[in-house]
Amino acid sequence: MMAPHTGLERRVLAALDATPARIPVVIGGCGTGRTTLLHALADRMGRDQCQYVDVERAASTPERFHQAFAAASPFMVNGQAAATPHDTPVSARAAFDRTLGVIGRARAAGDRPATFLLDEVLELRTFESFPGLRHVLRETLHAMAESGNRFVLTSRYVARAHRLLRDGHARFEVIHLPALGAAEVTAMLPPMGDTPVEDREYLGRAIQALADGRAAYVRALGDATSAMSGRGGDPISALTALLTGEGALDSWCCHRYELRLHKARGYGALKAILEILGDEEPLTLTEVAHRLHRTPGSTKDYLSWLEDVDLIVSRQKRYSFADPLTRLWVRLHCRPVPPSVDEVAREVQAYAMSRLPQAQAQADPALALAGAGAGDRKDWGIIEID
Repeated sequence: MMAPHTGLERRVLAALDATPARIPVVIGGCGTGRTTLLHALADRMGRDQCQYVDVERAASTPERFHQAFAAASPFMVNGQAAATPHDTPVSARAAFDRTLGVIGRARAAGDRPATFLLDEVLELRTFESFPGLRHVLRETLHAMAESGNRFVLTSRYVARAHRLLRDGHARFEVIHLPALGAAEVTAMLPPMGDTPVEDREYLGRAIQALADGRAAYVRALGDATSAMSGRGGDPISALTALLTGEGALDSWCCHRYELRLHKARGYGALKAILEILGDEEPLTLTEVAHRLHRTPGSTKDYLSWLEDVDLIVSRQKRYSFADPLTRLWVRLHCRPVPPSVDEVAREVQAYAMSRLPQAQAQADPALALAGAGAGDRKDWGIIEID
């Protein structure tokens, strides 16, 4: 199975090799392939030439973060190992300053610039609740911009990253992870026996549409579809299974839904708005406020907090989900009673029928205009419910 976004590796490496080196900031929603890209870069560069750091997992207190970060570093600082035994920082401020020192002055083997791959770099804001650390992110970006070292940063929070970098240094280069195209999705599909090339390509277009081009969804759907028959089964039935009970996408969507809500303000009201948009989208501010039974002023704040964590987007003053599969999950699972298998099947069927014509039109506009549908090629999407 091919890794997603292989072409972006070249763009990131070109930024790092520029003079002076630019600092790529790779942003994209959940499941778009940011972490996969960083691990691919680490494998290509060599683990002794770069350091991958999962900031989201490691950020606790500044002292503990520094100790873990330095202990895992393959680099030298001023001719010594980054981690200094029996040298515990005396305060949160001192620990953070030492972290900035490693970032700024570390050197790889042969006195070459060190490369840091910082996954979910915005999670450094965790430290801003400690004394003397009100501007951690700004200080970190400044230290990177002034350093001779190389950095690749990622974040799932698109709006927050843009706001942080609005007045940033010219070295920073924002790279949006695009949705995977049909050809990329087809290349990522697992082996499917003696499936004809045209059927595999058709399956790739269907999965691309159902998964909204997100790498994590594509992998889950591709694996589930392949496992159904070994030759490529029904992707709509596969999606139904993945969203039922303890299915992989049910767990994935639940985790991402809660993760983003906990990073925002107004938890209960935000859940209510997502349920409203799950029932119907797009909606205007006035329409959302009316259904929420709140004033337009307070509703506007709630909507802005949802936009801040990229759960919703606004186009022409109308609000909708940023991720259509998250909307499908909300429709199914944000209710007092778990959905039955038949309810999941009905909702997935409706979702698929709203998405698959897009794939057909992209693949063959003439076919779409002629009124040909998926049933002309495959008997996919026909789920009988008693």
